[in-house]
Amino acid sequence: MENLTVIFRTVLVYFIVFLVLRLMGKREIGKLSVFDLVISIMIAESAVFVLDDVKRPLWDGILPILTLLVIQVSIAYISLKNRTVRLLFDGRPSMIMNNGKLDADEMRRQRYTLDDLMQQLRDQQIENLNDVQFAMLETTGKLSVILKKEQESSDDDNSSNPADSHRHTNAIPHADQIKYASLPLPLIMDGKVQDENLEKIEKTRFWLKNKIQEKGVQDFKEVFFCTIDHKGQLFIDTRQKG
Repeated sequence: MENLTVIFRTVLVYFIVFLVLRLMGKREIGKLSVFDLVISIMIAESAVFVLDDVKRPLWDGILPILTLLVIQVSIAYISLKNRTVRLLFDGRPSMIMNNGKLDADEMRRQRYTLDDLMQQLRDQQIENLNDVQFAMLETTGKLSVILKKEQESSDDDNSSNPADSHRHTNAIPHADQIKYASLPLPLIMDGKVQDENLEKIEKTRFWLKNKIQEKGVQDFKEVFFCTIDHKGQLFIDTRQKG
């Protein structure tokens, strides 16, 4: 009889955890941020409580799982609306290699060693560090790499295929060259201007306002996402109306 109880509890907890993870979204199944990892570990621990001790009420395990679900969904929703909260829980990506040069200070802050760097480069079949233009350590711990040759060919492909852009996206093909050579920098996110990134490229809000107005966008709040690349080309994605 006790074995049947264990089987029943196991099946029930399995479907509850499965349902909770589905409700949390596909992001939980992929690479986890620190916040996602903590939630996942706590869900696993809560599920084990009622499986180890069949005398404990099932509710002792289900209630914490549902509480964690509410916490995760609530914070995820707030993060969509507030970038400050998003950065607080997910953190910022770190530039490990910028324009072909390693940033030793950033590596030290992240406690990221050269051995870690070389291992992750080997995982991506990259043998020569000279081939790397940019290397970004994402908040999930994954290293995103752009190679020098791939970057140039990607820029050529984008300029020769303007029809591939989303219907809500506008690109400025002949923008001013900028001094800050890096990965595409976000200038507007969720209708909010990223002033710190404007300072990096030595531009002002007045300059940015003129650029978006050239594409028929009158106000920053109309822009969902706007970035600028190392060649000075702007990518503008406007909010959907209605």
